[in-house]
Amino acid sequence: MTDYLFQLPEDQSGTLQAQIQEMMVSAILSRQLPAGCILPSGRKLAEQLKVSRNTVVIAYLNLLDEGFISSRERSGFYVREDVLDGYAKSKISNREEAIKSSIDWESRLSIRANNLPYIKRPKDWQNYPYPFLYGQYDKKLFPVADWRECCREASSLTAIYDWASDHIDRDSPELIEQIHEKLLPRRGIFVEPDEIMVTVGAQHAIYLVANLLLDKDKTIGIENPTYADARNTFLTKTKKMQYIDVDKNGLVIDERLNTCDSIYVTPSHQYPTTVTMPKSRRLQLLQVAHDNDFIIIEDDYESELNYAGTPIPALKSLDKDGRVIHIGSLSKTLAPGIRLGYIVAPKAFISQARALRRLMLRHPPSNNQYIIGLFIKRGYHDALIRKMSKTLHKRSQIMQELLDKYFPDSSSKLAFGGSAYWIKGPKDLDSEALVIKAKELGILIESGNTFFAQKSHKKNTVKNYFRLGFSSISSNQIREAMPILASLISTELGKKSGMG
Repeated sequence: MTDYLFQLPEDQSGTLQAQIQEMMVSAILSRQLPAGCILPSGRKLAEQLKVSRNTVVIAYLNLLDEGFISSRERSGFYVREDVLDGYAKSKISNREEAIKSSIDWESRLSIRANNLPYIKRPKDWQNYPYPFLYGQYDKKLFPVADWRECCREASSLTAIYDWASDHIDRDSPELIEQIHEKLLPRRGIFVEPDEIMVTVGAQHAIYLVANLLLDKDKTIGIENPTYADARNTFLTKTKKMQYIDVDKNGLVIDERLNTCDSIYVTPSHQYPTTVTMPKSRRLQLLQVAHDNDFIIIEDDYESELNYAGTPIPALKSLDKDGRVIHIGSLSKTLAPGIRLGYIVAPKAFISQARALRRLMLRHPPSNNQYIIGLFIKRGYHDALIRKMSKTLHKRSQIMQELLDKYFPDSSSKLAFGGSAYWIKGPKDLDSEALVIKAKELGILIESGNTFFAQKSHKKNTVKNYFRLGFSSISSNQIREAMPILASLISTELGKKSGMG
């Protein structure tokens, strides 16, 4: 048993002493090392793990300080007798017995969220040579040194005493200040600080807005195609969906809007087609919203990554009615795992959103808010945006050059910027089948089917669209992959026509 227990996993992170400490804690709490048992000597364990004796001794001393083990003079280290005091005693003796359930959960659930379509990506996508995936960051661009500096400062006593307390439903004043003074003016938005609320990413913001605005009798208008998880969130609240087409200028303004209580729109960089809504159509949309008294939910998706044209002020900045709810995200520029966004809306709405957020999670982690507030304050966020925009601009030019060569007339040039191309393949192309075949060649792409309303799937009108993201793939990888993808598409079409 000793040989089995004391093996360091090959993929473990952290220092050797930390790894040993984690290994021992796991063995103790899982009862594999029973209370009162003696631990191997430092010398013996060091020989077994092929580490220095001092490393093991330091790990043992840490476990001693934390109360997991005790020391007996001239005898060694032992698992403390009281180490599991406070742990409930259970008659269940193994994991298989614990997971059995007699409940028919399908009949108990009010919604079945896992039945809603969404973009599926391999968990090990970083191991693929050509990941054309949207929304994934390039670790080579992440400002590690700047981020570590802010994290170290967040670990000071003064900072810890500040963010470690329960803020109930309040946000970090420093982060709100940075959003208010630096991020929103970039979008032409000037509001009061109490019209801003921090969220756990844009998706959390969408969920809050859906819960506050929608019920089974309310109709929401959404772009078609659109962000699938926004559509899925709305579908958990209402089945009354008004699907509205997208053209080269974004959401089409027509009579379908007249039946809506609210609409969800991505005017800065339409998701997924990448088109930008011009100012004239934004003003038209605001006028129609005023005339028909509906609320506009503006998802300011990828607005920071503008490198191909003149920035257009956010829809919220043109709002004279106070009917636009603006959603922003920091995850798109920093890293998707950071999960921080914000809502900008009139005080009455923010007050209710803050109360609802308190019921869900009280507030986003204050340490993360502190770190990101500092990151923005010191100019690191602006510097990162400039770096990302420069890199993505270069990649987009390479992408456009290769798209023009291999897929002429299949995509529109990026008028705004961003990190993906929306491709309309040949009419006989099945993009879902293409995703599977491309994956076999190490190329990860995203089928366009998921972005369209379900009713369109039945008509088989959207089979030939797919998306190529370039935020997490280098220029050299792009050049290598595009001819392979083009050849694959040609082969697949040849098979369909009976020529392959």
